[in-house]
Amino acid sequence: MSEEIDQALSPLFPDQGIAELRALADNAVHSGYFDKPEALASHALSLDTLPEVQGIYITLNPVNPALLARRANRVKLRLGRKDATTSDADILCRRWFPVDLDPVRPSGVSSTEEEHKAAIDRAERVAAWLSDMGFPEPVRADSGNGAHLLYHVDLPNDEAASELVKKCLATLDALFSDGTVTVDSANFNPARIWKLYGTTTRKGDHTLERPHRKSRLLAVPDPVEPVRRELLEQLARALPRESPSGGTSSSRTAKGFDLRAWLSSHGLAVRTERPWQGGTLFVLEECPFSGSHKDGAFAIQFPNGAIFAGCHHQTCGGGAQRWPDLRRQYERSSSSARSGPAPVGPPAALGCFSGSDPAALETYPGLEEAAEVLRTGDPLRTMLDTGGLDHVGDRTVAECLLLSLASRSVINTNGLHVSVTGESGKGKSHVFSTILRQVPERFRLRGAMSNKALFYHDSLQPGTVIILDDTTLSDEMQEILKGVTTSFREPFIYRTVSRDRKGQVCTIPERCVWWVAKVEGSGDDQVFNRMLTCWIDDSPEQDDLVLARVLLRDQDVPAYGDEERPEVLVCQAMWEVLGRQRFYVVVPFSSRIRFQARDNRRNPEMLLDLIKANTLFRFMQRETRDVSGVACIVATREDFREAARLYGLLHGSAGGQTSKLTRREADLLDLISKERWPEFTIPMLQRATGWSNGSIHKLIHGYTSRGMSYSGLLEKCPAIAFTDRTVVSEEESGLSMRRRTNAYTFDQELYKHWITGGGVWIEEMGPVEGGDPCNPPAPFPGPSAEVAGEDNAQAKTTGESLSSTHSTCVSTCVSYSREEDTYRDGAAGACTPAPVSEVSSAEGQEEISLESNQNTKLGEDISGNRSRSSLKGAEGERRSINPRDYKVLDIPERTPCWVCGRKDSRYIEKFTPERKSRPKDQQGAWRICKPCYQAAVDRERSSAPPLPGVIDTSKMERVNVSIGRCSVCDIEPAVWKDTESMVRLCEGCYAWMVREWNRDKEIN
Repeated sequence: MSEEIDQALSPLFPDQGIAELRALADNAVHSGYFDKPEALASHALSLDTLPEVQGIYITLNPVNPALLARRANRVKLRLGRKDATTSDADILCRRWFPVDLDPVRPSGVSSTEEEHKAAIDRAERVAAWLSDMGFPEPVRADSGNGAHLLYHVDLPNDEAASELVKKCLATLDALFSDGTVTVDSANFNPARIWKLYGTTTRKGDHTLERPHRKSRLLAVPDPVEPVRRELLEQLARALPRESPSGGTSSSRTAKGFDLRAWLSSHGLAVRTERPWQGGTLFVLEECPFSGSHKDGAFAIQFPNGAIFAGCHHQTCGGGAQRWPDLRRQYERSSSSARSGPAPVGPPAALGCFSGSDPAALETYPGLEEAAEVLRTGDPLRTMLDTGGLDHVGDRTVAECLLLSLASRSVINTNGLHVSVTGESGKGKSHVFSTILRQVPERFRLRGAMSNKALFYHDSLQPGTVIILDDTTLSDEMQEILKGVTTSFREPFIYRTVSRDRKGQVCTIPERCVWWVAKVEGSGDDQVFNRMLTCWIDDSPEQDDLVLARVLLRDQDVPAYGDEERPEVLVCQAMWEVLGRQRFYVVVPFSSRIRFQARDNRRNPEMLLDLIKANTLFRFMQRETRDVSGVACIVATREDFREAARLYGLLHGSAGGQTSKLTRREADLLDLISKERWPEFTIPMLQRATGWSNGSIHKLIHGYTSRGMSYSGLLEKCPAIAFTDRTVVSEEESGLSMRRRTNAYTFDQELYKHWITGGGVWIEEMGPVEGGDPCNPPAPFPGPSAEVAGEDNAQAKTTGESLSSTHSTCVSTCVSYSREEDTYRDGAAGACTPAPVSEVSSAEGQEEISLESNQNTKLGEDISGNRSRSSLKGAEGERRSINPRDYKVLDIPERTPCWVCGRKDSRYIEKFTPERKSRPKDQQGAWRICKPCYQAAVDRERSSAPPLPGVIDTSKMERVNVSIGRCSVCDIEPAVWKDTESMVRLCEGCYAWMVREWNRDKEIN
């Protein structure tokens, strides 16, 4: 038994602190204070042999050390009136959040085996639910009569912490207590004593039916991780505590609604009924929202009659307001559904679209296949392939529509809306309807509508897809469209007056996405700028494919009749899962993204939203972190590459995101560029295209139709210009004819750089002018875990050796002051690099390595060879590093840089031979900041900078496969390639080339 007490003291006894041991006897209290665990265990063992002792306890939280002098490492039997025990004021801080589950039984007796097992089982349910919320594993224990859960916390001993713990216990009591087992909500005071495991629990006499039992530890996690305060606050808010104000249709109607009678009349059995915040809390016997579990459902009626209903299981909304769902499920009459109080209370949780009526996920056909795709497959590609079964081609348009749908579940987004242009009859409506079939039916809204119909649409839900198909957008509709796309995250409020001239407030729900199909675009650049602008494929090849599909479709009987094909049902199930929770997507490399064209400030936001939408599709394949109650996932470079690929297509062959061109305008410019006419006229374009004079004139000059003005190429494209001139021609009769005509010119060089404005890349060089990309905020506070698997990486660096010409002193753009986390502009500072030192490795190659000892100066080793370390010594010197030995951290860390000490590490050391040769206690991976890494990269690049104009970046093409290292720096992987000269460039060198071209253009 002594071993059991020692095991219990290991997690409970405070390190280098003291604890009070207290035994409760029939008519006495025994107590002592201990700073030696072995002494405490010995006295506890002795006390446990006394038959009159009912239970032995210790203080859970650290006690003021001064109290040791009361009874130092000894136990005083039968305390007198003047003998004090530990009070709340004597506690230094809170280390544990205790959950005590006790079976319901007569007072003063032990529990039966059945009652005891019920408490243990209930504790497992509580732990599982808290684990779903993000709580770490608790210490599990058997109290002898019931069950204990202990969660490690780090809270001060103040009123706020006591109130927080009290609310958390009250929430668990409300959700999990019933007539069988209760959660003790009184264990919130900091000086609470707790069962010392390994001792006997004696209540009443020992009988066969109600025996005395030993308390014991059941499971102790290794390590015992602390619960973040944000999770405790989320638990405290799990149930509404204040009577909702406002939102009811009528106070008289709300107060007159009897929730107890309503539950009884609809056959909803109530397990327990108890007072709650002045109202009544009903815990339901079975969950009405899902058949996968029985417990967890509840309903609250507040004093003013307002009602809140929900289920604490995450698959049922995780405590979100679902009273409207419950009423719709049990009331078929819409008139009766409107007679009761309106749903009020806390806003819907992030886990679902508020106001939706989702069926339980378990009822969805294809759910297993959908879950498998989300966990291990490529959800976006699966949806695209499914759409391809019914609509041939137009994959870029379909991808834009699917990413638009995904943006609804991203917290930090402005929403992705889609504008599709193309000739009439080319499939715009069909691609919309094909993708829309993959969306659950309650989110579909299409067809013609008046300007204000959206505000009075009763069934409009948050996250609805609104389609405007070849509809002329009036000025008022365009203003509404601009308003709702701007306030994507919040409902759009529209104030008007009713017929009796009273103020009326109408709203369009939040997170609705808009798909607009037009022949010539929206007609308003302010609308265009808020949307992904893509083209329908109207090529002759696409016409042939569509014709073949149409003819093939009608030669066989339908495979599924009027029902949807199974692949579509799987996609619907995936959207149900994706819509049940919203995520904050962190893009850790966002400050290093560079754009070739920066004039449109909305396009960078759209690229970031594309990255986030791609990340969302793989949320089940990414690590999720809970930050202040918000689920966060991190975007990867793969997400960037997918977004950049689509972004490039929308700036070139599949859309006009920056140029705002329609497909027909782009084709005309492409023809003009290929013809290379020094001057051309509309008749020349007629002969080359076969188009009419009027249509070409509209494309170039723009036009007005039905009060809408449409811009032409003269306004959109800077490369085209015209001269109004008079042409004189001689007739055969000798007469001369004068007529006016427009002669157009075309600047090939300007067009080439204007049309390629969709280039985006991640900057791998030092920061550029106009910002400080070296110092973006870290996405998560505190240091992250070691990069998975980096200690197992055995790859060796294979770059060229460094020559003496590399000893070039360069400076970074940001300097570091002595104060931590403080940055300032200037040329001098601790980050100013010193010359590179030339050292030799054991392999005979010259390389730069690091040493962990910061006080050792550069010198020689015991063998007389040059030291392999370039260490920080006198003022102005700093450690030198080989950039080939480092790789990018997936998540930035607020840990000190090994070179300069700056707390913003962005790169981690690989498992190189040099690192492997260090002593074992120094083989940990070093972290460095971005300025220090870039300084090392700049030293490498400075040895042989390319001459301006030697490499033509306009001929470079982005590649998505590995093609080796950059031809210029030979450090970073190449991602751009000139197929003619076979020159390869990394992102950094390509960005430098583009900047040099822009700088020369500004000077000229």
